[in-house]
Amino acid sequence: MPIFRPAAVTVAALLSTLLHAAAVPVLAATTAAAAGEGKVLHMFLSTSEAGLDPAVGSDLASLSLLENLFDPLLRYDYLARPLKLQGNTATALPTVEEGGRSYTFHIRPGIHFTPDPAFKGKQREVTAQDYVYSLTRLYDPALKSPWSFLFDGKLLGDAALKTNFSVDTRIPGLQALDRYTLRIRLVEPDNNFLFYMATPATGVVAREVIEAYPGQAGNHPVGTGPFMLGEWKHSDRIVLLKNPASTAVFHGTPANTPADKAIDAALEGKTLPRVDRVEVKIAEEFQGRMLGFLNGEYDYLEQVPESMTEMVIRDGKLKPELAARGMELYRFPVLQTYYMWMNMQDPLIGGYGKDKLALRRAIALSYNSAEDIALLKKGFAIKAESPLPPNVLGYDPGYRSPVRYDPALANALLDKYGYARRDPGGFRTQPNGANLTLQMSSEATVSGRLRDELWRKCLNAIGLRVVFKSDKKTEIIKASRLGKVQMFESNWVADFPDGENFYQLLYGPNAGRANYARFDLPAYNERYEQARLLTDGPARQKLYFEMNQLIHAYNPWVPLTQVLSADIRQPWLKNYKRHPVELTQWRYLDVDVAERARTLRAK
Repeated sequence: MPIFRPAAVTVAALLSTLLHAAAVPVLAATTAAAAGEGKVLHMFLSTSEAGLDPAVGSDLASLSLLENLFDPLLRYDYLARPLKLQGNTATALPTVEEGGRSYTFHIRPGIHFTPDPAFKGKQREVTAQDYVYSLTRLYDPALKSPWSFLFDGKLLGDAALKTNFSVDTRIPGLQALDRYTLRIRLVEPDNNFLFYMATPATGVVAREVIEAYPGQAGNHPVGTGPFMLGEWKHSDRIVLLKNPASTAVFHGTPANTPADKAIDAALEGKTLPRVDRVEVKIAEEFQGRMLGFLNGEYDYLEQVPESMTEMVIRDGKLKPELAARGMELYRFPVLQTYYMWMNMQDPLIGGYGKDKLALRRAIALSYNSAEDIALLKKGFAIKAESPLPPNVLGYDPGYRSPVRYDPALANALLDKYGYARRDPGGFRTQPNGANLTLQMSSEATVSGRLRDELWRKCLNAIGLRVVFKSDKKTEIIKASRLGKVQMFESNWVADFPDGENFYQLLYGPNAGRANYARFDLPAYNERYEQARLLTDGPARQKLYFEMNQLIHAYNPWVPLTQVLSADIRQPWLKNYKRHPVELTQWRYLDVDVAERARTLRAK
């Protein structure tokens, strides 16, 4: 249908222009790099970064940068599938004792923070006490860390950190046994604890730096990662420089596929990173990102924007003219679920009575997933049957949602449960005859407007009037946490590859945080609490099945899609492999500068 086509973009003409345009600025930059500036990665971030403090940063742009500036104890093995953790600043995975309640990490000697005036000209080595300090900061009420939930109530004795907080408070759950030995003790076993220790939030910081810039730590990132900050113009341009003190060396699991074997052969035993600089631009507009990539300004493009798919893909394959330039297309199942949530405390659509349940169920039944996937996602998605995307621990490939696209059933439900009357415009009223107008918040973007039209069509087909309130996503999320949004489409990208990370989005006590729907059902909460104590297996699978059924019974969510990302890389980029959890691969990537120059010259 024409309404779902990208507006005001003449795809063929635009692509033709780009394919034949001269790339003088890019060639000039490439020539300069070849002349002595070293190897440079050219990247973009799709949104502006908020700040670069590991305890605070939670947006994708900030996390992408934090991954490269700061070091958690553990990191994912780059090539291993299924996912596997390995030591990072820790020499190896920790020793686990006390039935999964005690973890002892041994930190590699000789890791140093990058230089900063706070160190008064001295080299500053990382110690176990630095990790005690860094994890303790997550409890600081002044920071309002969005990551405190990872440890709150889980570390032995952490109640002392929640009363008259001080970073100097010592608890039995966080102890530096000696200069290089850290022991973390839990109240109860937590199957996902080691995943937490690989998140950017647990990256190590130096107390001297934090205290040298009170309240401004996010503007002075000083870490131990593979890169250090070179230049930074907020919301515009960031340059990362190779950390000359980096001691990271690549060691991976033996690869299985030919592509992985080639990467493994290129990296095994080599120091990281492999490039000298990473130049990052903030590119918020879809069209600008696409044109920049086609013009050779960026080394790879992840998740081709839906509205731009036809520029580069035909019949599910990269267009021949792009393949001829050496570009390669990858399909990647992102650990991400798109969903539309409804506020369970909203007076119009919230509540647990049969009439409100019928209204939400009808809304769910009206959603046309086939049309969404074909027209908006351009075929690069699958229908979300539950909150869990494929490849997350706990995902059941055989599970099918009992709530399918069925507008006839939706109409019948609404007629039966009090919504049969219509106003003069032909739209349904509330059971008491009052006006029934749904308000869905949406992003003020081209993609957001296309989503609005899909929902308008679906809801109007069952007699429901809907209006859309457009705003920036950051503002909508702020209002959502306060319970002031009625309905909104959102998505969740896995912080760690376990089902708990998704099911916690509907856990009652998380209302006001990640539980935007403010769903609070005792039967669901009880099963969630039981499941989080279990490892992946039949017992937990049974609980997840029952939780799925409760979600479909009460419909706080309409699960939408799970994306099959279309990723494209330039021919000069080496060692590229998309990771399911880590946001960037910059430390592993290499650039063939001569090939870049040849490719761009041949355009």
